[in-house]
Amino acid sequence: MRRTVLIDAPSNLGLRPPAPGTVPGCYKLAGALREQGLLRRLGALEGGVVVPPRYDLGEWREGDGDFNAAALAAYTGKLAGRVGEHVGGGDFPVVLGGDCSILLGVVLALRRLGRYGVAYLDGHGDFRHPGNTAVSGPLGAAAGEGLAQITGRGQADLTDIDGLRPYVRDEDLRALGLRDADEDQAELSALGIGHVPVGEIRRRGPQAVARDVLTDFARAPLDGFWIHLDADVLDPSVMPAVDSPDPGGLLTDELRALLGPLAASPRCAGIDVTIYDPDRDPEGTGAVLLAGLLEDLFAQP
Repeated sequence: MRRTVLIDAPSNLGLRPPAPGTVPGCYKLAGALREQGLLRRLGALEGGVVVPPRYDLGEWREGDGDFNAAALAAYTGKLAGRVGEHVGGGDFPVVLGGDCSILLGVVLALRRLGRYGVAYLDGHGDFRHPGNTAVSGPLGAAAGEGLAQITGRGQADLTDIDGLRPYVRDEDLRALGLRDADEDQAELSALGIGHVPVGEIRRRGPQAVARDVLTDFARAPLDGFWIHLDADVLDPSVMPAVDSPDPGGLLTDELRALLGPLAASPRCAGIDVTIYDPDRDPEGTGAVLLAGLLEDLFAQP
């Protein structure tokens, strides 16, 4: 049986400030889930903290590319080293963010080890890149460019570390739980990047969607796959403590049913959890929800 290892990646480098002079509070996600006794509840080994650089926009201006880029690149390499050590050693990492830019470190680690797929559970397409800014808006926040960046679309200092662009091939991605009206879907379809919005998940059933994803991954010559879980895939009626609490998301039982078959697969290499912001959740209900969900899925017997 693989060892579950809990790793903190409390980086908020990829998000815009929620207000002038403030920083995104998602860096507190890991601490909030650990306060729920997650290490004990998962029966996990301690993987420590990968400490991020300081959040500092400096002299950045719109049009300069991604802010915090140098810090992000350094952190990506540092996190990749930690994750790669554990995956390569046969462990199952549970990586607690942070914002979605921590996925860069994960997929760089996996790319160094072989060819891996990603089940990208997110309420948004996160496909902003230099080729679609007229539709998607200006670059800047790497967390809103995550799916584009891991497929090699974006500035080279983030997308081509070690000359390994792309970290994940288009055909090895499945974006699950996008809002039905997400603007990235047309481009994803044109590129052949598989995606299943909320409405389709409900029509087909979350467990059936997950089984289809596993079938697709089994047909490809993959060494395994990773689960990326952005808390904003959930509807704000159950998870309002995110930076973009857009209506029309999955409910908790739907997410649990979608994740269940994926998490149970022996080919699943690990999971990261991102975007939950304890600063927006004074009662801590989001931390209770996420810790319980992870325990349901990954607790060791």
